Amino acid sequence: MNKVLVIAVHPDDETLGCGGTLLKHKAALDEIHWLICTSIDKNHSYYNTRTSEIEHVFNAYSFDSIYNLQLTTMQVDKYYMSDLIDNISKVINEVKPNIIYLPFKGDVHSDHRRIFEAAYSCTKSFRYPFIKKIYMMETLSETEFALSTKEDSFIPNVFVDITDYMEKKIEIMKIFESEMAQHPFPRSEENLRALATFRGATCGCQYAESFLLLKEIK
Repeated sequence: MNKVLVIAVHPDDETLGCGGTLLKHKAALDEIHWLICTSIDKNHSYYNTRTSEIEHVFNAYSFDSIYNLQLTTMQVDKYYMSDLIDNISKVINEVKPNIIYLPFKGDVHSDHRRIFEAAYSCTKSFRYPFIKKIYMMETLSETEFALSTKEDSFIPNVFVDITDYMEKKIEIMKIFESEMAQHPFPRSEENLRALATFRGATCGCQYAESFLLLKEIK
């Protein structure tokens, strides 16, 4: 049995980036754990709705645990890197995952890049020997807008067949009502299907999610 931790900078990143893969892990009786890094202000008119959405998504996946760092969304740059590393490290040491899914290092959103840097610092094998696989995931509306240079482009090398889980992924994504809109908005149902279709065609299945493997220890 695997213990999986997905680090979602914002709630919905886990579904966009690896929702089908998480469902597949769960079907294989793996543990799945959810770390949300940011939150909107409690005085925001959408706060209660977002809290309810997170609860519904937690139940939809049957996550084994949830953590929330409660960082101010779109302002992760204001936190000291040492504090980010410390907070993420505490979660990793509590969960002790052998598989971690991280945001892509080149995502256009500065929150994503900052969290990637902090989280990857928490994967050193001599400090976290239980971590055996580290992936970066592809998050619609962030990853495709990365710089089009070879250093910053998302070039996947791992593909997961999510054909049996695509409809459930779409269903869960729709829980985040404010995060989806009609095509050509990046987070439209049409675009989610288009990306999964494209990745599926790359690996010979109907729908797939793709990842960039950073490290594997056997």
